[in-house]
Formats: sequence, C-alpha cells, structure tokens
Amino acid sequence: MNTKSGECGGASSLSRSLDDNKQNIEAIFENSNDISVSFYHFGPELSQAALVVYCTTLTQDLNFNILNTVFHDLAQQISSSINRITEADVRLFFEHRGTFSKQYHLLESMDQLVESVLSGQVVLLLDTWDKAAGFNAYSVERRKVDEPSSEAVINGPREGMVEQLDKNIGLIRLRLQTPKLKLEFYEAGQMLKSRFVVGYVDGVVNPEALSELRRRFNGIDKVEVLDTSYIREFIEDSVYSPFPQFRVTERPDVAVSALIEGKIILMVEGSSSVMICPTFFNELFQAAEDYYQRTMIASLIRVIRIIAFFMAFTLPSLYIALSDFHPEMIPTTLLLKILDMREGIPFPALIEAVLMQFFFELLREAGIRLPRPIGPAVSIVGALIIGEAAIRAGIASPIMIVVIALTGIASFSIPHYELASSLRVLVFPLMLLAFFWGGFGLMIGYIVIFLHLTILRSLGQPFFSPIAPLKLFQLLDVVVRLPLKLRIKTAARSKTGDKS
Repeated sequence: MNTKSGECGGASSLSRSLDDNKQNIEAIFENSNDISVSFYHFGPELSQAALVVYCTTLTQDLNFNILNTVFHDLAQQISSSINRITEADVRLFFEHRGTFSKQYHLLESMDQLVESVLSGQVVLLLDTWDKAAGFNAYSVERRKVDEPSSEAVINGPREGMVEQLDKNIGLIRLRLQTPKLKLEFYEAGQMLKSRFVVGYVDGVVNPEALSELRRRFNGIDKVEVLDTSYIREFIEDSVYSPFPQFRVTERPDVAVSALIEGKIILMVEGSSSVMICPTFFNELFQAAEDYYQRTMIASLIRVIRIIAFFMAFTLPSLYIALSDFHPEMIPTTLLLKILDMREGIPFPALIEAVLMQFFFELLREAGIRLPRPIGPAVSIVGALIIGEAAIRAGIASPIMIVVIALTGIASFSIPHYELASSLRVLVFPLMLLAFFWGGFGLMIGYIVIFLHLTILRSLGQPFFSPIAPLKLFQLLDVVVRLPLKLRIKTAARSKTGDKS
C-alpha cells in the first residue's frame, strides 16, 4: 500500500565519501535553492567531518545551537582506540541519548534521504559512514485549532480540525481515551506521498465494512491525494449518484460520536475534513447540536429539516404541476390571484421557473466565491434587485419569486452541504417531468428517487437504512430525537435483535 520510491530514480545506496554524497544530493536537488547542503567539522582538532542536509522552507526555525549540541555529544562518543566515530557510536547516541532520540531515523539509501529531507527532517551524514541519520525539525507555521468555518457551532465544543494530521489525531485521542481506538496509517501518491489514517473502535466497528474499506484501498497508491474528497471518489459505491454516500465534518466531537457508533473515520494530512463511513441517509438530517439541546426542541428542528428537504426539490415542480395540469386542486381565491399575477408573462411556468432558479443559483455561487465581508451582502442585495426587476420587466410573476425563494431557504436549512447540493441537481429534472406529465410525472420522479435511495450502498451497507430495509427500533431516532435513556435502550435492543 505504501509507496517509497524517491525522486532520484532508484534505491541507490549512500557512499562512504561525504564529497560523493554531497555531489549526488546537489544533483538530485538541482535548482532547488531551499535545500541546504553544508559541511561541519567537529571533534578533537575538528578531525571529524559531517554533512548536514535540510530544507530551509520546512525547517525555518532550525536552531544551530541544537546542532552544535548534537556534534558535541557525538564527539564524546568517539572511540578512544581509533579516534573515529563508528556506526555503533552513532546508533548509541541517537537511540539512548540526545534531544532527538525518539525522533531518530536510520537512513540506508539515497531514496530515504530525499524523502526525509522533503518531509522536514534534518539529515546528518558522517565521513566513512555509508548511512545517514534523520531527525525531525519540521517548523512550518500551520493554522491553529479554531472554530470550524464550514459548520456553525451553536452549542457544544468549538474546536475544529486543522490541516495537521497528528494534531487532528490528538483531538480525537483527547476525547476518546481508550486503547480500543485503532489507527491504521496509509500512504498514497507517487509524488505527494500523502499520509492518511483510518480510525475505528475495535469491537464496535462493523468488521464487514472495515474489510470492504481495506479492499477498496487497492491501487490508491497511484492516486495523488490532496483531500479526503479524492479518497471518497475512489472508494464510494456509486460515483454518479447525486447523493453523498459519506459524511464529512470538521468537528472532533462529531468524529468521536461516529466512532462510538461503530463508524470508520478517515483523515488526510493537509486536510481539515474528516470523512465518516458508512453513512446512512437519515444521518444527513442530523446536526451535532441535536444532542446538545433539549429533546422537544431538537425534535421540532429535525422535523422542520425533513419538511425543508422535500420543499428544497419539490416546490418548483409542484407549482408547475398544479398551475398547468391540476388547477382544480388550488383554492379558487388563490388560483384567481395566481392567474392575475401571471397575466402578461410571456413564458410558460417551466421557463419562468428555470430562469429564476438559474438566477438564484448564480447568486448563491457568487455569495460563496466572493470574499466573506461582501459575499452575503451581494447575495441579499442581488436577490432583491433581480427579483424586483424580473417582476417589473414581466419576466417572472411574484408567486414564482416566492416559490424559488422558499426553495432556496429550505435548502439552506439542511445541515449537510453535500445533501443540499444534491437537491439542486434534482430540481431541474423534476420540473421537466411536471411540465410534461403533471402530477403523474412527479410521481414517476419520486418513485425513481426512492428506488435509487433503496438500492444505494455506502461501503457495502444499505444507504437508506433504517427505512429500507426497515428497522423499527432504529427508525425511532430518525424523525425525532429520542431522550438519552430511551436512546440507550433502543440501541441495546437493536443490537440484540439486528446484527447488521
């Protein structure tokens, strides 16, 4: 699974001559001005030579006093009989003494040396020694632990994941202090050599899902991974499904909660996103705040989210079907007002809805891409101006503006951005079905979506569970948020009565 091939083209061994090693290293890092390759002399009468190699942009705060201490301590290891440092001396120093004893790595080839330098290590080569010693000195400034920007925090912890894998693991370990938490490290990419970790709780995780995940990692060493989304696309069951089959979060408490429930988490070096798998459809309506609030309040909010889900992709198509095919289902007073508002509109309801939905998507995208201080203002002002101008120009009716606005607001109420984005894709085909076949077309669309959700899998597990297949005990916590005591009893009963 791991890839260890270096940039120097092969597993070439190190030379016993420092001059040869220096020449080879400079040839490998040609035109790389941030790679420092320097000679040092130490020991009695400066008789011992050493070569220090490191990347200045990855070790910006390298303390030369520490290097001097290393050389001084190494000099104390000089064998009195031959007055030279031997491999045994170096091993003894790094393994039992010195500041870097726990971070020491023995490097036996040029490939390993190159990889160590590019990962922020300081590499030390000694004369007449055909190996090298590497110790960590990585000091690039990274973002500090802060509140996650992609997930609004109302109640609960405000810490968010960062781009440092080790720090993210620490945030998980701090909350889940059990030896049953297992972490498996992998490496992907021929050039990036991205580290990523798979975490799970032994004895709680679904062994079938874990085995399936490991199987799907075959060939991932050829994928250059920059974020968890790269791995998600590589391992997900249905690439062409509009629905997200894995959850993504930046909150440590959400990740820990998923681990306790038997889920698997995946974290990548350089990414603040944590991928949770397998994921079930009902979990996309849940937010961490649901379990930090009172039961009645959280249940009401969850019901509102479910209603908003249906509104987010059915309102425009439902309006088209009712106004064009089934006007008798609309109250007479409201129907007369709708007809009055649509008087003078040159387009059918479908074209009107598509235009307004397209304009709304433009405003939404502009608000996301613009700088944060002006993005929301542009979205609000743009929506007001375009809506008013469209009504005055006779392009759209006021009722259509209301329908599209309610659709957009409903999509904002969904806590997971990936699910809200998938609904934006479903809106347009449903409008076409409603325009051509009315309510019958809508029923066809709903049935197709339901069947797709039923057959969809997340890491081999049924995505639409506990609705299909039906699991009554787990279904209780889908629509409403059960009290903690009842939730514990339900979880225990579902485990004894349903192995999956």
